[in-house]
Amino acid sequence: MVLVVLVAAGAGVWFGRRAEAKPPRHPEVLKRTTVPTTSTPSHQHSTLERPPRLLYGTALLAGDHVRVRAPAAILVDAGTGRVLWAQRAHERRKIASLTKIMTATLALREVPWESKVTVNKSVTRVPLVREGLRTGERVKAWKLFYSLLLYSGNDDANQLAISSAGSVHAFLRRMNAEAHTLGLHDTHYTSPSGIRDAGNYSTPWDLAALTRYAFRNPRFDKLVKTKLIHVRWSAPTNSKIYVNNNYLLREYHGANGVKTGYTSASGWCLVASATRHGRRLIAVVLDSPNMYADARRLLNLGFEHG
Repeated sequence: MVLVVLVAAGAGVWFGRRAEAKPPRHPEVLKRTTVPTTSTPSHQHSTLERPPRLLYGTALLAGDHVRVRAPAAILVDAGTGRVLWAQRAHERRKIASLTKIMTATLALREVPWESKVTVNKSVTRVPLVREGLRTGERVKAWKLFYSLLLYSGNDDANQLAISSAGSVHAFLRRMNAEAHTLGLHDTHYTSPSGIRDAGNYSTPWDLAALTRYAFRNPRFDKLVKTKLIHVRWSAPTNSKIYVNNNYLLREYHGANGVKTGYTSASGWCLVASATRHGRRLIAVVLDSPNMYADARRLLNLGFEHG
């Protein structure tokens, strides 16, 4: 038997096990209230050298008109960290599965790529979306990373959290401590997957900064640009096919990342990246009625003014 994890690329909606609600039809219901401030502890935990600053500057292309329907968005140069364009870049918003960017960043540091992890019983009960991990099965860690960032499995997120820190709660402490250390002062996490909206938030600025930092790990970079991968699995599944949920990888020239997210509370969210002529850009759009169109417009703006 082959388990195929597929995506309806044009709509950005998963079929099969993926049972997320459809986005609201009308733009007016996409408005969200500001998320209250939550403090984060100070904790240093990193084996990678951090740049002195992840993002800087006022929007270089602020005078250029671009039609972006997302209420909060940003465009940055991934190579330099220069902010190119911004709209409510420091506004705190729910981020759904964009949370998994931080989860992957930390877990890649803690869980050996080729190690085998034993699936904890608790991860099989997390809310959808799940890839269907079975209690007690032993899985190569790299397979969980691909499912985390391509299929966006919430069970993968929890298992990698447990494998990294011993428990989900301990991993959450590390996530919030890392956000503080990186200077992401408008970011707070309440789950490794983003399935819990309450208290789980970030901003376009912080997400772009985190993504720029995450790209320093070559494995993260490789994962988020992968369009599809076949993996062998234990019986009775035998094999799985993970298809990346980021439609931009298939239809935008130079696209090479990063992650999609959606809950009914967050709306459609996307961190996108693309490289042309050796220059890489990062675009973040939150709560967008058309996240791919918004990301394309921002990336086009950046490349046109290169």
